[in-house]
Amino acid sequence: MFINGVGTANPERRFTKADCLEAFQKSEWFERLDGRSRFVARTVLQRDNGIEARRLALANLAEVFAIDPNTLCKRFYENAPTLAASAATRALGAANLSPLDIDAVVVSTCTGYMCPGLSGYVVERIGLRRDVKAFDLVGQGCAAALPNLQLAQALLSSVSLSGDGGCKNVLSICVEVSSAAMYLDNDPGVIISACLFGDGAGAAVLSRNPTATSRSIEWVDSSSLIDPSERKALMFEQRDGMLRNILTRPVPTLAAHYARRVLESVLSSAELATSDISAWILHAGGRDVLHAIEQSLRLNPYDLRYSAAMLREYGNMSSAFVYFVLEAALSDQAPNGWWWLSSFGAGFSCHGALLKVGE
Repeated sequence: MFINGVGTANPERRFTKADCLEAFQKSEWFERLDGRSRFVARTVLQRDNGIEARRLALANLAEVFAIDPNTLCKRFYENAPTLAASAATRALGAANLSPLDIDAVVVSTCTGYMCPGLSGYVVERIGLRRDVKAFDLVGQGCAAALPNLQLAQALLSSVSLSGDGGCKNVLSICVEVSSAAMYLDNDPGVIISACLFGDGAGAAVLSRNPTATSRSIEWVDSSSLIDPSERKALMFEQRDGMLRNILTRPVPTLAAHYARRVLESVLSSAELATSDISAWILHAGGRDVLHAIEQSLRLNPYDLRYSAAMLREYGNMSSAFVYFVLEAALSDQAPNGWWWLSSFGAGFSCHGALLKVGE
């Protein structure tokens, strides 16, 4: 499988940490929450937490404090299809393919629910064929990009019963409207989550063969680990008809531990070492998570510069994040060779893939 094009999309409006703190202090929630919660929010939004700005699907930040099921559902319905279609269109352009070339589309999200699913909206908005195979994946949180790509690989490797060779090109999309999963209460993890997440979509065109693009990105191998015993460390729960994010202190340690195990498994099979990796395409989670992974994998800040840069400018965009990191590495002309792509999240789950990049 080859990654032949990558595209990303965000809402237009950019909000800084200072913007968010000012809006919070003006909202009715500032008085409704207790003193410790106000202290946590101020601390996260005033100190260097690795995030400077986020893109949110809002006309202004006052809107984010209207927290009720109907408002949040409407926000997801109005923005998720648009963001998904925009990222997909850009990925197709990067791959020099038309919508009619796509045989299957896989869409992942965790910040909203639609039935029929988002895939149908993408089919409609960008003009995919009506006989396209469409799949909607939900519930995988920040880790979803890699399972999405793994499904694409399986589709590209399959042969149809009619003997026509199955899929040749698959469109992969992850889209998250985190502002449609807004929830506030006096739990520190809930407060921190509200300060971390942004809205965005990422897409990639996967094909059996490389196209005439500037660089060849071959998917060589991948691996996954899921530990259900740590499920409650990081997850969504339904409360009052809305999604409430559970974020706990062990997350950085868990992410670092499983990121190392998945990496070592794939590198061992490929008879490679960490020093052979020339570019690191990692989900960041947050500053503390990124630092824990850096220590666990014995890397330096420069190795994780793309993840850190995307986190600082866009915040944690959940499943869409790694597409932004991959796009940043490609735009910066990161060195050819072995690249490592990895994501982690709810489950507790972690996934990784070895890429071979060349001209």
